[in-house]
Amino acid sequence: MLLAVPLRAEAATLGVVTFGWDRHPDPFEAGELAVADELAARAAVCIDNARRYTREHSAALMLQRSLLPRNLPELTAVEVASRYLPADGKAGVGGDWFDVIPLSGTRVGLVVGDVVGHGLRAAATMGRLRTSVRAFAQLDLAPDELLARLDDLVGQPGDPSDLALGVTCLYAVYDPVSGVCRAARAGHPPPAVVDPGTGEVTFPDLPPGPPLGLGGLPFETAELTLPEGSVLALFTDGLVRTHDRDVDDQLDRLRTVLADHDRPLDELCDRVTGSLLPGPPDDDVALLLVRTRILDHHRTAEWELAADPEVVGLARTAAATQVRDWDLDELTFTTELVVSELVTNAIRYAGSGPVRLRLIRDRSLICEVSDTGHTSPHLRHASTDDEGGRGLFLIAQLTQHWGARYTPTGKTIWAEQTLPAD
Repeated sequence: MLLAVPLRAEAATLGVVTFGWDRHPDPFEAGELAVADELAARAAVCIDNARRYTREHSAALMLQRSLLPRNLPELTAVEVASRYLPADGKAGVGGDWFDVIPLSGTRVGLVVGDVVGHGLRAAATMGRLRTSVRAFAQLDLAPDELLARLDDLVGQPGDPSDLALGVTCLYAVYDPVSGVCRAARAGHPPPAVVDPGTGEVTFPDLPPGPPLGLGGLPFETAELTLPEGSVLALFTDGLVRTHDRDVDDQLDRLRTVLADHDRPLDELCDRVTGSLLPGPPDDDVALLLVRTRILDHHRTAEWELAADPEVVGLARTAAATQVRDWDLDELTFTTELVVSELVTNAIRYAGSGPVRLRLIRDRSLICEVSDTGHTSPHLRHASTDDEGGRGLFLIAQLTQHWGARYTPTGKTIWAEQTLPAD
């Protein structure tokens, strides 16, 4: 005797379960039928929940991976490698992310962050924050200013469900010309730094700062001078905080692995995750390894100019000579025009302080003019009868990119030109 009971959940038939007697040929009684119905109903609910969870987990994982950078950029400033490990099935996909952002003047922005929570909401919040960080980074903000703006964004009233989310972030800017890395963090673990000469691994004591969205203490930027070949490890706390291992033990393991820093970064990433996470991680893990480079001094040229209109011609001649020395004769005319316009504006509007002119030959030719003023230049379209106001418009038309960034002593106006093809 066999009994077939459909598995139904929310008016959908998921399958059929069959009951049968092994050695008892009598028909099923009413009580046995009720038990079979109850077993089938409970089994259908379990199967439906598992199906829904699997679908949501797959969607969250696909969203998470689609929001993370697929290919890290190849830059002169740094060599990079990364790993992202989602949490095991019980915890669900979280909101960990990392990014590498090219900035003006061959600098690079490095970011790693963590949205507390799991599922689609955490992954979507991560995507919004990563997009915001990239937008703020293009404004050339200092790390503490960028985190302050991100803090304002997270703290804005919106969906009440977002209030339960906590967000930590670390943002750093590395300059390959000076070898200085400026970093700030918002409730995030500090990075690990490997000295290329001794192999010593340290965790710089960056000012902590509160998690994003909480307000309170301001964020602070710390400066680190990094020799060429230094390795930075930026990571989320899922790498070092596990349910069965002490945090200090995990940090010691990280020191041991990173001490062998001469290995390729991809191999080093695998060794870090394999040593610290032998099994499926309890929480999402984002790991970004960075090896620093120093731009060769033969690829940069810098002059300090007096705030005198007579130096404009000298600056133009010096820049043209340097461009020809780099065998970039095709860019001589445009470089002279850019230098003439930027130096003239700096002398006219920046006050009495010195003016600095710097040329950088990288994947493009970069011209930078720094002064002590804090007024921002604005691109405008001059009328036909205007005697001036066309300088920035010409620069925008003749160069690939241009922009401004602020420094503690003033501002820097920069313009990039595409190098001629060989």
